[in-house]
Amino acid sequence: MEKLHNIKGIFFDLGGTLIYPPSGSWMFSELAYRYFPKERLQEPGPQAAMSRASRELDGHHLLHTVEEEYEQFYGYYKAVAKALPELGLTGDDLRIVTEDKVYNKADNYRMFDSTLETLEAVRGRYRLGIISDTWPSIVPLLEYLGILKYFDCATYSFELGAFKPDRRMYEDALAKMGLPAENTVFVDDSARNLYGAQEAGINPVLIRAMPGIVPAEGIPDIDRISGILGLLDV
Repeated sequence: MEKLHNIKGIFFDLGGTLIYPPSGSWMFSELAYRYFPKERLQEPGPQAAMSRASRELDGHHLLHTVEEEYEQFYGYYKAVAKALPELGLTGDDLRIVTEDKVYNKADNYRMFDSTLETLEAVRGRYRLGIISDTWPSIVPLLEYLGILKYFDCATYSFELGAFKPDRRMYEDALAKMGLPAENTVFVDDSARNLYGAQEAGINPVLIRAMPGIVPAEGIPDIDRISGILGLLDV
């Protein structure tokens, strides 16, 4: 694979790139599945409810606090529960699920095996940044995982009220990093997001650490985050 040259800064996505959910879902933890059985969530009614609730989340994404995030997700789970009345979920049940989603760092998130070693390898050699579609609880999560200290800057969707591949995400990240786009690279698990970064002048790299990620035309790919080291002068 051809190396990338003159790179001075690296942007990382978070979910599917550096961290992942052990449950296999970003919206439903193992605890949440005790209240919302997986097989029931596959039914047409709950599927439609989740789609509507997700659009509601996306439409109110400019957030400032974890408490605001809690209220948003409580509304999400309430909408899904309404599509499954036979489950008999109570307000207390929904609060348990929501609290687990927003506050339970230890059980609901893991770092990929090579995350720490990769961050250690590039720290000090490159400026490091985050570009992530995420929520306010990400900051205490990254502190808990011990990796926030590696980054010089971060662009979070909840701060801008916009999601990748909105150009504002990349422009904000570049402004914070203070480097020309051509001297940066972005690692993400979404080809759509990477094409957006490419349009902004950033060098894209697709990571295929999560199941189901397929190669994207014109974008180099790696199968784990340590693969970025083979593309750079490290």
